[in-house]
Amino acid sequence: MRYSMFRQGGELGLAVADGQHGLRGYLASDRDYPGDLLALIRKGGDALAAAGKLLSKAKAFDPEAVAFLPPISAASKIICIGLNYAEHSREGGFEPPTYPTIFARFNSSLIGHKAPLIRPSVSIQFDYEGEMVAVVGKGGRNISKAAALDHVIGYSIFNDASVRDYQMKTPQWTIGKNFDATGAFGPHLVTADELPKGATGLKLQTRLQGQLVQNASTSDLIFDVSTLIATLSEALTLEPGDVIVTGTPSGVGFARKPPLWLKAGDVCEIEIEGIGTLNNPVADQTG
Repeated sequence: MRYSMFRQGGELGLAVADGQHGLRGYLASDRDYPGDLLALIRKGGDALAAAGKLLSKAKAFDPEAVAFLPPISAASKIICIGLNYAEHSREGGFEPPTYPTIFARFNSSLIGHKAPLIRPSVSIQFDYEGEMVAVVGKGGRNISKAAALDHVIGYSIFNDASVRDYQMKTPQWTIGKNFDATGAFGPHLVTADELPKGATGLKLQTRLQGQLVQNASTSDLIFDVSTLIATLSEALTLEPGDVIVTGTPSGVGFARKPPLWLKAGDVCEIEIEGIGTLNNPVADQTG
């Protein structure tokens, strides 16, 4: 199923896509509201599936009349993988890695589908990165690669928008990856059973102002989802709801000549086959 968190009239809601590009769900004040998506994932068992059945019979919401939120807004960990497509590594001047390049995002940087990506006033070097997300459904430590996909509950889309000059100020990329309102996430969490095993072989495309700027397949990942889970869990206890942002393909703005930076008025759209389309306008920081 396809789950979306949203807000309407200041109230939180959870919905499922109804198959006709609409939503069916409940607001938090409704008697049958099953809880938010993260809480359902953390309950485990069949809690999410049961909620999906309940939501599929709920009232309809117009997707144009709600404010989409990130599917998960309070994960214990948002783990991002850099340089995970060989051509992207090379366009940035790196050799493809033999061990995943890992950095973190913070929840404070997240926005939802259709919310504006905010170009900070301190930089014009604002860049797009279309990426697939894997969400942990069952936690664990030292998870084997063979069992890793049993720990994934679903997949989504991420725009790891990066402030490049701040990213490159130090060997650690954290600051340039965590400006407020630069991590677009959504619009749906698509459960793993709706996609090929490991979400492999899916077309990933990024369009800026309607122009195709990234075009790849999730089969091109250097470290696939099962490898990432096995590797990360050597060090970390993964928890239900943890978000793994799997990396971006080639075609990013900083590697182009001349560079192609995001600017106010742009619209950046990321589409992943079988998962959906994440669409965000770009605006300048005003405060």
